Amino acid sequence: MSFLTADRAFDTADDVALPYDNRDRWRRPYRPGPWRVGAAALLLLLASFVLFAAVIIATTATPTSAATVFAVALVAVAGALRLLRMGVWVSSRGLRHVAFVTTRTTSWEQVVSVRTVQQPVRWLGLPRTVQGQALVIARRGRSAESPAPLLTSHNADFLGRDKLAFDRAADTVEAWAAEYRRD
Repeated sequence: MSFLTADRAFDTADDVALPYDNRDRWRRPYRPGPWRVGAAALLLLLASFVLFAAVIIATTATPTSAATVFAVALVAVAGALRLLRMGVWVSSRGLRHVAFVTTRTTSWEQVVSVRTVQQPVRWLGLPRTVQGQALVIARRGRSAESPAPLLTSHNADFLGRDKLAFDRAADTVEAWAAEYRRD
């Protein structure tokens, strides 16, 4: 049953871009990590309990208290979605670093270099630092003393994964930078 296996021979031998391969769209060059997905899943689970509580409160108490609990659930859902959206995104227009509250977009014309360095990095974004790797960006007109890392080997996307996952993601972002930045 060849339709059930992944190792069947495909009829197409030409190497054309896929129809959804639009380089103008923002894309994350790696998958979200297990810590990020797990935290978002727990937050969504909590939001489901709060939504259930809002339904119970709506049937037994005042509508304003139910609306308040419903708003808390919506904030939890929005937080979980934002948590999943965090990371580095690239397109032909530039590089975008999405944090929980802020988003910083840098056009490729402003990028001087993107490189991987060995340095102390924060473990899961907490104040504790460990020795690891970081992908840093140097921008035009900014001090090159201590650029903020875009990715680290110990953030929620790469902690608990192979070292190769971080290396592949860093290499992909570096390749995008090499292709699109202007010297």
